[in-house]
Amino acid sequence: MLVQQTIEKLREIRLPGMAKGFEDQLSSAAAMSLGFEERFGLLVDQEITFRENQRLIRLLKAAKLKSNACLEDVDYRQDRGLDKSQMASLSGCQWIGTGLNLILTGPTGSGKTWLACAFGNQACRFGKSVLFQRLPLLLEELQVSHGDGSFRKRLSQLAKLDLLILDDFGMAALTVQGRADLLEVIDARVEGRSTIVTSQIPVENWHDYLGAGNPTVADAILDRVVSGALRVPLRGESMRKTRVRQSK
Repeated sequence: MLVQQTIEKLREIRLPGMAKGFEDQLSSAAAMSLGFEERFGLLVDQEITFRENQRLIRLLKAAKLKSNACLEDVDYRQDRGLDKSQMASLSGCQWIGTGLNLILTGPTGSGKTWLACAFGNQACRFGKSVLFQRLPLLLEELQVSHGDGSFRKRLSQLAKLDLLILDDFGMAALTVQGRADLLEVIDARVEGRSTIVTSQIPVENWHDYLGAGNPTVADAILDRVVSGALRVPLRGESMRKTRVRQSK
């Protein structure tokens, strides 16, 4: 009875990992043979692991990643232009800590979105806050937010993220308002925040896309996104076609 009360009290004071570990120890002869200090140390470790796992679950849910991609599953076998040493360096996520941006470019189906999600997944593992957004849909949401008065609140939320993933840059034509909103988002994240941008358009053509009617805004956006950014240009045929052939 005393044991069950102890387990319940551990849960009451929000130590569920320790409570579960204590239950497991009671049914383990190996654990029961250990000294008090060792058993208690294991309980503390289990509580820490439980909290880390719960935090990762929360971060991944909030990130809204399009796929469950992870960097361990990156395909290097094809002529995709991926450099293993660069990928190994990026996997440590130090670039996020220093506020650098990452630009992923390549043709349709080359795996830009998948890779962006893999980096998002990795960032969550390092305890970073992440959000995946298709840029065309984000700009639509921001357009609506001007009407209901929530624009500044939404901008503040985006500004606080450790990593913002903007997918499909250049997929849809920009309106005057959309161009201005994009600049607001990028500008709000300049100080120590990282952004991943995926695009079919080569970086050297971005100014043409952004600058229609307002080259000054295009210059401002490019200066904040591209200057000092890390780049991963993807090549090769569509990964979707490759997977179809492999499945046959």
